[in-house]
Amino acid sequence: MIKILGIESSCDDTSAAVICDRVLLSNVIASQKVHEKYGGVIPELASRMHQQNIIPVVDTAFKEANVTKNDLDAIAYTGGPGLMGSLLVGVSFARGLAASIGVPLIEVNHLQGHVLSLFLEEEGKEKAFPSLPFLCLLVSGGHTQIIVVKDYLDFEITGSTIDDAAGEAFDKCAKVMGLPYPGGPVIDALAKTGNPDAFSFAKPKVADLNYSFSGLKTSFLYFLQKKVAENPAFIEENKADLCASIQKTIIDVLMDKLIKAAAKTGINDVAIAGGVSANSGLIERLQQNGNKYGWNVFVPERRFTTDNAAMIAITGYFKYKKSLFSSFDARQLAKIGSQFGIIIYLCGEIIKVIIKINMS
Repeated sequence: MIKILGIESSCDDTSAAVICDRVLLSNVIASQKVHEKYGGVIPELASRMHQQNIIPVVDTAFKEANVTKNDLDAIAYTGGPGLMGSLLVGVSFARGLAASIGVPLIEVNHLQGHVLSLFLEEEGKEKAFPSLPFLCLLVSGGHTQIIVVKDYLDFEITGSTIDDAAGEAFDKCAKVMGLPYPGGPVIDALAKTGNPDAFSFAKPKVADLNYSFSGLKTSFLYFLQKKVAENPAFIEENKADLCASIQKTIIDVLMDKLIKAAAKTGINDVAIAGGVSANSGLIERLQQNGNKYGWNVFVPERRFTTDNAAMIAITGYFKYKKSLFSSFDARQLAKIGSQFGIIIYLCGEIIKVIIKINMS
């Protein structure tokens, strides 16, 4: 029975989770609403909020899982990619706690965590899992990739965005329409009542299985500028149709390459992961293509699509089984950013003291 504490702090959500083998015992997330009024995440504010949230979030995760720090076999943390200051808080806390109780530390790639969230188990729930190898479309605010998952820790990226990610395209298009941040879920909600064929937008043509979304964002912006010049109320009068049309275009681009990847690899187990995998239009299209092409389709639960520590813990579990541990050496942690190496070390020493006071 391997118990892992996972810590996720790559952006603006502070999260802690506890798993026993692959079974999830708790998954606590503290979101930061402060960024909404700025239309995007402010890194300095995010790191400060992580410092406030990390101890109560971990403490709550322990209580919900009915475990103590002394029950842990290892601590997994997000090592990147992410915001420098936010990552720093998580890795410093994980390092301090692991050192104080004498358990291994496991560094986890955030993107790998999104994919492996598909293998989380929950007590009392039956769930189907992809067979290895499987194909995964990873779609988030910062990344868009087609991955052949050969084994739990053996990934081959066969396609990737050459510029912007699909999630960024959703958010930027929402912003130019005056919609609140984050824009992706807002577009998804409005698209349900709109006509996806009301407007058409140019789809980028990129070689192989790669993606591009910067041109689509630009064409959408120029389209709106022209229409608003003709009719200042154009966006408000056509908001649902605009959302439905831009969502359909982005999904068309994503699915076109995924279909080609499935045909090229001959893999029939196809999954999606990442924040954009919660998009209802994308899920519906994936299921339609699954029926059409004979795929076995796998979609993570909505609560595991956004940043969460459960995905870090399950990845930590697979790495623990192979004894893939991180060093406690400050030089190892400094790879998050060499200019922050000494800060990481000092934060770890300070957090050791805080942990002893607050979590004994």
